[in-house]
Amino acid sequence: MTDPIVVAEGLHKSFGTTQALRGLDLSVPKGTVCGVLGPNGAGKTTAVRILATLSDPDAGHARVAGYDVVREAGRVREKIGLAGQYAAVDEVLTGRSNLRMFGRLYHLSRHEAHRRADELLERFGLMEAADRQVAGYSGGMRRRLDLITCLILRPEVLFLDEPTTGLDPRSRGEIWESIRELVADGTTVLLTTQYLDEADHLADDIAVIDHGRVIATGPPEELKATIGDRLDVTLADPAALGSAVTVLSSLAGTEPTTADSVRLSVPLPGSGFRLAEIVRELDRAGVAAADVSLRRPTLDEVFLRLTGPSDQKEHVR
Repeated sequence: MTDPIVVAEGLHKSFGTTQALRGLDLSVPKGTVCGVLGPNGAGKTTAVRILATLSDPDAGHARVAGYDVVREAGRVREKIGLAGQYAAVDEVLTGRSNLRMFGRLYHLSRHEAHRRADELLERFGLMEAADRQVAGYSGGMRRRLDLITCLILRPEVLFLDEPTTGLDPRSRGEIWESIRELVADGTTVLLTTQYLDEADHLADDIAVIDHGRVIATGPPEELKATIGDRLDVTLADPAALGSAVTVLSSLAGTEPTTADSVRLSVPLPGSGFRLAEIVRELDRAGVAAADVSLRRPTLDEVFLRLTGPSDQKEHVR
């Protein structure tokens, strides 16, 4: 594993009586995508704002690309890009004019700003729309343009705060592909998102934040493995629902959820269960199953387990 390019240790931040961060720790290796997940109000955006030098912590410290985000904020800003939830481009200008304007604002020469704008438009599939007003762009095109305005100076670290909010599946896929290209070129991406499938597809590592702290970290598959496999059962007869609930509760140590009168699902502790044994237990109870399957839990299920009511939470390293 490479040395971390983003490090946060013991970050605290309060707004009045509200504690947004309560000792947040985070480490992001260079050249990876870190997906930051958490319920609304968990502290995700506050953490990003501190790392991007837009806000100072009350306590703790953080470094980005080797520079302290408070004492060396100017140097940090030279190394990062930031795209918020909503496109910040000028809708009256064309796509090309937007990029040229940002290039000049970043103190590039006129020639270099023009060259870099054309390079980015070509690379991210916007050259055909380059001379159209941004007001006529689709939502996905606007988000892509907003994303590439952050790339004019080739940032080492790119902070993306819910970059695909409100986009249709095709546009989300285009943004995902753009992010993969950036990481392939060596950019480190810290991504906050409400779409857990997005984190599952893009993130090398995930940090789950709840109540201002990181409560779980690890690759998506590793986090899924920590809560064991999930057992899904479809009954042949709805009348057997009660007996099936009893059997599955005994196996799992917790009551299964029921999607309807014939479909049940329950997490299994550990990974030592075999389908044949489960089917035999159901048969002994007189429960006929149309289908029985073991599967790895989804990231949604991991997230809900980690951030649900306190009696259901499981904290992972």
